[in-house]
Amino acid sequence: MQDALTIAGKSYQSRLLVGTGKYRDFQQTADALDASGCEIVTVAIRRVNLGQTAGEPNLLDFLPKNRYTLLPNTAGCYSADDAVRTLRLARELLDDHRLVKLEVLGDPNNLYPNMRETLKAAETLVKEGFDVMVYTSDDPIAARELEQIGCCAIMPLASLIGSGMGILNPWNLQLIIEQANVPVLVDAGVGTASDAAIGMELGCDGVLMNTAIAAAQDPVRMARAMKLAVEAGREAHLAGRMPRRFYSATPSSPLEGVISSRKG
Repeated sequence: MQDALTIAGKSYQSRLLVGTGKYRDFQQTADALDASGCEIVTVAIRRVNLGQTAGEPNLLDFLPKNRYTLLPNTAGCYSADDAVRTLRLARELLDDHRLVKLEVLGDPNNLYPNMRETLKAAETLVKEGFDVMVYTSDDPIAARELEQIGCCAIMPLASLIGSGMGILNPWNLQLIIEQANVPVLVDAGVGTASDAAIGMELGCDGVLMNTAIAAAQDPVRMARAMKLAVEAGREAHLAGRMPRRFYSATPSSPLEGVISSRKG
């Protein structure tokens, strides 16, 4: 696999991670995931039935087990204890599954992460053998501390969850990318394909999104657009953009050999 994304020792061809909430139904969820080309699918254990509620539709019935890596998350948790308890449940439901996404929120209105509780939960989960991908603020110091604890991927927000505002602080995001020795993925705030492309152009290893696809007028088409945007952004990053020139222009065609309009 060329240019694979490697998380917790496993490689993935797609750098787009997609959530499973807010769709019309599980069938639309499955169709959007298929169009996105994603390989990692995040599921909110507290909100989606994975078998813990008998007699209700089970998301796993719509997701081929041999195609997707499930990423249980702690959406809706506001304390370290709740987050740890939720992921222990996920491990039981999914046969000792270890790859998880940790998020501990601090406010129900803006859904901004509570970093003190996030750090506390991360320490516990890493000690218990979980591979922790962690949602964080765009604070480079907090990101470094989470990596030092042992998190396998750092996931700073672009802007508030579900806001669709795109990347509001690219400078902090670049600071996190430059210091990290684990994958850095944009998480939260992506609104459209150009936001995903910008994140990848900055050097992010991947992008995780949910609302940007699920809340689109045509989720399946938007999922396809996001796939292409992530691929284009990654290619542009690897290619290396031309330098910006703020005070002078450079013609795109060489001047040598230009036929003069002056008469001899």
